Amino acid sequence: MDEALLDTDILSEVLKRKDQQVLSNAARYLAQHQRLAFSALTAYEIMRGMLASGATRQLNVFQNVVATSEVLSVGMPVLRRAAELWADARAGGHPHDDADLIIAATAILEQRVLVTGNTAHFSWIRGLRLADWRQPQP
Repeated sequence: MDEALLDTDILSEVLKRKDQQVLSNAARYLAQHQRLAFSALTAYEIMRGMLASGATRQLNVFQNVVATSEVLSVGMPVLRRAAELWADARAGGHPHDDADLIIAATAILEQRVLVTGNTAHFSWIRGLRLADWRQPQP
């Protein structure tokens, strides 16, 4: 499996530990790469959801996941690429949610496959490789 960047929805699935296909793909990935990778924006989205719902125990578990994962920062190169994607999306009538575009820009610049269950949101982006761990992987 190529190096991947997990989108928020897939990381959430890994944390919930309910979808056996996601867990199987995550285990295969970890066996090869030793740690998960996701954007700092994904960490923010996960933490805000847990804090809003008072999920203190899950937040503590997530902090352990963060400590053993590669959390990729959102710096100016990522924001510049995301802004370019936003302009392209707006002009082309594509979804242009800021969080999705920042995560996509991170995957592009880090040359990683974006693992998401929302492949339709990202399919228009040239140069972005996609995978859905809800499906069996080759």
